[in-house]
Amino acid sequence: MAKTKERKALKKGKATFNLIGRVKVTDKTFNLDNSYDSGWTDNSMYVGVDCGNGNTVYAEMRSGFFPDKDNVIRAYSKDEKDDAGKSKSVEIAWEDRLDESLYDSISDSSFLTVGVEKDVKDKTVYKKFLTAYDAVEYLNEHLEDGMIVNVKGTIGYSEYEGNVSTKKEITSIVLSKIDDEADFKATFSQTILVDSKSIGKKNDDKGTIELAAYVVDYVGKPKIDGEKIEVKKNVTYPKTFEIAINENPEITAKMLQRFFKPKKGKITEITVTGNLVEGGSTVNITEDDKMTMVTANGETKFDYERRSDGIEVKMEGKDEIYMSMAYDKDKKTLTYKLDLGNGQTMEVVLEKGKADMTPVQQDAQTQTDGAVEEGATEAAQ
Repeated sequence: MAKTKERKALKKGKATFNLIGRVKVTDKTFNLDNSYDSGWTDNSMYVGVDCGNGNTVYAEMRSGFFPDKDNVIRAYSKDEKDDAGKSKSVEIAWEDRLDESLYDSISDSSFLTVGVEKDVKDKTVYKKFLTAYDAVEYLNEHLEDGMIVNVKGTIGYSEYEGNVSTKKEITSIVLSKIDDEADFKATFSQTILVDSKSIGKKNDDKGTIELAAYVVDYVGKPKIDGEKIEVKKNVTYPKTFEIAINENPEITAKMLQRFFKPKKGKITEITVTGNLVEGGSTVNITEDDKMTMVTANGETKFDYERRSDGIEVKMEGKDEIYMSMAYDKDKKTLTYKLDLGNGQTMEVVLEKGKADMTPVQQDAQTQTDGAVEEGATEAAQ
């Protein structure tokens, strides 16, 4: 008897964004206590962030309640697990949402984070909110035009009359430590589905190649023709991306064939990162974004990101920084940091000229299995 392949359920995967730039607050940014015919009342914020190079990206916060009904907030327990081993869902009465005595038992992922004020010691004051309703009310009082902020959130999709729209929902907005506009950014990370026909035409003017992919999102009870229809499942939406062509076109061609062109009849799931441009998204693919370290203990793969002043290296698939190098143009120094494990970090600051590395080498030798060569090292800018 032939075996029947079981179809896997669609999973949403990753859909996040990160904006660093100058916030643009206008008289239309906030809309408080907006009421609808159904009785629903909400607070909303639709704010732009100037991420440099003329790219202002907009994101939002919105939630509300029914004044004449018993409203509950659904969150997740910090410690309790359900039968599947996931954080247990909990319900919090609307009137208890600001009771901070409940917060210790709630998972961090249930909160919205806001940090746009500073205390007398010039340190950022962080606030946690269970609802966007309260976060927006607070931001209306404290968010100021021109603040440099770090905004994080999730990307959602919906469809109306054949048109797919994208919504960027803020989960965190805090003051950024970055003050150099060269380091402003608008990036995204998105899990996509591609098939053998996804790779499109080359756009010579933009230096990009079109990628016709699919994204997955959850649909609950959408309103269709004025009536709510229960769907409650993940569905696919068509989404077009633009892949930036590398300076060496052969690299792009190789990466496209390897990752974005499965065999006919097959689907490939891949998570991409790229630049978020208002009105579109560009995926950057470069061979240099990967590196492999080979030692006597085996092979370790890394991802690294270029910064305006250096690079950050992370173990493949992890967020923690394993190694970084940064050049200070004012001090004319190159700072090298390496994670030695067990909470210990080695830091070396190189200046143009000669430096005696013997003490550093001896200290590093006690932390690692490898041997280092003693002596004087000349650091050239």
